[in-house]
Amino acid sequence: MSFIFRRLFSSTTPATMDAAQKKAQQLIDENAVMVFSKSYCPYCNNTKRILDGLKAKYGLYELNQEKDGDAIQAALLKMTGQRTVPNVFIGKEHIGGNSDLETVVREGKGDKTIQDLLREAGAI
Repeated sequence: MSFIFRRLFSSTTPATMDAAQKKAQQLIDENAVMVFSKSYCPYCNNTKRILDGLKAKYGLYELNQEKDGDAIQAALLKMTGQRTVPNVFIGKEHIGGNSDLETVVREGKGDKTIQDLLREAGAI
């Protein structure tokens, strides 16, 4: 029922969704690391601390501080299947959320360490 209610009263039109998806993809494409976040979210703040500790350059889009934040978050859901924040991309590849980033830091991804991924993306 809540899905129907949100669908009926959502301000995200198809045109808005297309624009949001294009904007999200542009941000992902233009940044070696891209973090979609909410400024008050403790998981988002941890992700930023991790990246800062690694001295990684990253783009940051605080969804709760931007007029199109809800539309961008809906576009990210469509693009990645993940609605929650943070929503992290390294080298245009979707990493996931904070716990996913922590796993990559701890265990790597495939045969690459987090430093390898950041270096290849041009973030360090």
